[in-house]
Amino acid sequence: MEKIKMTTPLVEMDGDEMTRILWKWIKEILLEPYVELNTEYYDLGLEHREATKDKVTVDSAEATKKYGVAVKCATITPNAARMPEYNLTQMWKSPNGTIRAALDGTVFRTPILVKGIEPYIPTWTAPITIARHAYGDVYKNTEMRVAKGCKAELVVTDKDGNETRELIHDFSKCDGIIQGLHNLDDSIRGFARACLNYGLDLKQDVWFATKDTISKKYDHRFKDIFQEVYDTEYKEKYEALGIEYFYTLIDDAVARVIRSKGGYIWACKNYDGDVMSDMVSTAYGSLAMMTSVLVSPDGIYEYEAAHGTVQRHYYKYLKGEETSTNSVATIFAWSGALRKRGELDGNSSLCDFADKLEKATIQTIEEGVMTGDLYLISKLENKKKVDSKTFLLEINNRLAELMK
Repeated sequence: MEKIKMTTPLVEMDGDEMTRILWKWIKEILLEPYVELNTEYYDLGLEHREATKDKVTVDSAEATKKYGVAVKCATITPNAARMPEYNLTQMWKSPNGTIRAALDGTVFRTPILVKGIEPYIPTWTAPITIARHAYGDVYKNTEMRVAKGCKAELVVTDKDGNETRELIHDFSKCDGIIQGLHNLDDSIRGFARACLNYGLDLKQDVWFATKDTISKKYDHRFKDIFQEVYDTEYKEKYEALGIEYFYTLIDDAVARVIRSKGGYIWACKNYDGDVMSDMVSTAYGSLAMMTSVLVSPDGIYEYEAAHGTVQRHYYKYLKGEETSTNSVATIFAWSGALRKRGELDGNSSLCDFADKLEKATIQTIEEGVMTGDLYLISKLENKKKVDSKTFLLEINNRLAELMK
């Protein structure tokens, strides 16, 4: 068959460890036989980030702004243990955090539901979409160690040089640590609009939760902006569709989520969304069964897997041992990016291919062929566990039939 052509490139961000291996196989087995891939490639592997002093991450974000669509492999955010392993000169920040800050977008993560994989929460019969604010908070923080005897203050200097000071803590008794966070009204407002627009698109309720009873200025500002945007721009539209927006405290939201049936969008601040998306994806079955897309206020899209680099499997792979790594979220990152590229370019063939790739992937699992993580939790009677590469080959068998 003639390969599907792409008129406009999409940005391709390669990653680390086992997901980097899967990335290569997915391209070779599932994409390149059918699509004449047109990508602008950036190597976000930790070695190359070190070699470029992380300039490659900034360059990839700028390219994403230029072309409008990107697909990203999972990457390492190094801790102290990684420093000697990769001969790092510093603990480079999360590439995701850098890219999210550059695009100032909202991350939407939704579980992929398949027959035979039952959520750990029996009442969850519909997907819960986590909407994660992708700017600021701990991901753009400033941190310091503080020695005993020091005093730490929050200082704001206005445009005329006048200072406002608030005591953080007097470290008179022992050493300690401090952390400075910030956010922007414009970013919070964009976050609110992105979530409320998504609610209109899916015709689903939108929940938003913070801890404004404790954080009476920082978190309360989020609450106020969300309410203002909803009341002035979305209230009538929501009432006309019979859906709702409501605010509650984050701890109450967690309790409500556990008791719910699903089928709504849960908007979270940056750190809350990071944590809750992992909780929700695991409760639906597997971290590797979660779509993730970063959407900027001006319509830029970056697709990625919601999970990490699968370090344990990578070490097994390096020893020549067999792995059974779930590649579904990475496949769906590619299908999402290709579909969006097709939509923006008016390339219906590319959109159709993305649909069939996802259909073949789900069909493979529902016909009982799956990786080890799904094998352990699948309720299907006739099922078999296959290794990482065989799983992709099995998907391709079904994809080839669909593409005829």
